[in-house]
Amino acid sequence: MTISCPSVNRRIASLAFPAIISNITVPLLGLSDTAITGHLGDASYIAAIAAGGMMLNVVYWLFGFLRMGTTGLTAEACGAGSDARISAVLSRSVAIALAAGLAIVMLQRPLLGALGALIGADPTVARLAGEYYSICIWGTPALLMTMSINGWFIGMQNTVWPMAVSVGMNLLNVAASLSAVFLFGLGFKGVACGTLAANWAGLLMALAALLHFARGRRLWCGWTSLWKGGELRRFFGVNTDLFLRSACIMGVSLAVTAYGARLGHLTLAVNAVVMQFFILFSYFMDGLAYSGEALCGLSAGARDRAGLMASVRALTLWGAATAVVFGLLYLLCLPQAVALLTDVPDVREGVMALRFYATAIPVVSAAAFLYDGFFIGLTATRRMLVTTFLAASLFFAAVWLGPASNHTLWTAFLGYLLIRGLGLAAQLKRVVRAV
Repeated sequence: MTISCPSVNRRIASLAFPAIISNITVPLLGLSDTAITGHLGDASYIAAIAAGGMMLNVVYWLFGFLRMGTTGLTAEACGAGSDARISAVLSRSVAIALAAGLAIVMLQRPLLGALGALIGADPTVARLAGEYYSICIWGTPALLMTMSINGWFIGMQNTVWPMAVSVGMNLLNVAASLSAVFLFGLGFKGVACGTLAANWAGLLMALAALLHFARGRRLWCGWTSLWKGGELRRFFGVNTDLFLRSACIMGVSLAVTAYGARLGHLTLAVNAVVMQFFILFSYFMDGLAYSGEALCGLSAGARDRAGLMASVRALTLWGAATAVVFGLLYLLCLPQAVALLTDVPDVREGVMALRFYATAIPVVSAAAFLYDGFFIGLTATRRMLVTTFLAASLFFAAVWLGPASNHTLWTAFLGYLLIRGLGLAAQLKRVVRAV
């Protein structure tokens, strides 16, 4: 049965709006941290947040498959009506998240040394970034398990509970950071303490939401089913592809930070502010991408090709409209937004020199986010990996061969995003035919 356009749009809205509300608190958190440090009187604090945050994001992004892979596999199991597969995906994902989180905590010192060397910030920024990292890293097990649970919720066609968890967690983070910095006088370290407290509180909220949502549904598949069953090989295959894809994305993001650091702490601070505009847009688009993951996975599991294509067409229109709106907002309101983020004159001037790139971000990157959602829902992860690897390789080639300037960096970064989106778009029809 073909789903009507109004019906598809209602389902997109019911999934996307809670996800967007959830996601918007994440860039607001980044904006808040940048704003707090931006008013401590020295660009080094902004640079340290960028460097320390990047070191943590390297770790978190590598385990992004815990959210993405869980969503796609759960949505397919939901579409097929298999309760056993649904519980197995959740159990495996949470177990891997816990094990990985504990391992990262134990390896925090060598990781700090390696990541600090890769970024190569100046001694002052490196010291502050290390302080931020060393506090926040203790929240890794909680954050990874929360990612797994939120991914399962999205696959179950429910973005309301992830919204509640994320909003509560990030609002608590902002409040705790402000209190620690300005009320308790912890200074720069207070930002990290607020993040650590919020990560563990977020896990407690996610577990409570999971128990409430389940209402008697079996959540734990049992030790025997955890490491056995016909879906285990596929579970690890999908998540291995997503892990390697995340490594490619992480490599590009790390290179952006490291390249800026080598051009000086002022350039690093400028790029950190510009990147906040990319992050802000990305979480709006991710709200739509989550809808794509849930709806495409559900249709694929039910073998409903007509419903799948109806969702793809509708989400493409939603994504195009979102890109246009953000492009106009950045074009018209960028100076005012930059003034809110920092009162350091040199940083403001540097950001405005990159105005073209900030304005182009929404139009250039929209397809990459949207088609990621389609391919994750269809668990076509090998194609995602190959496309991302190609785009990342071209990015590094452009940065290596081009003149050493911040304009070269941002041109290469936007080109990387554009290639990712166009590459996946060219392959979608072939993937759909396999449903």
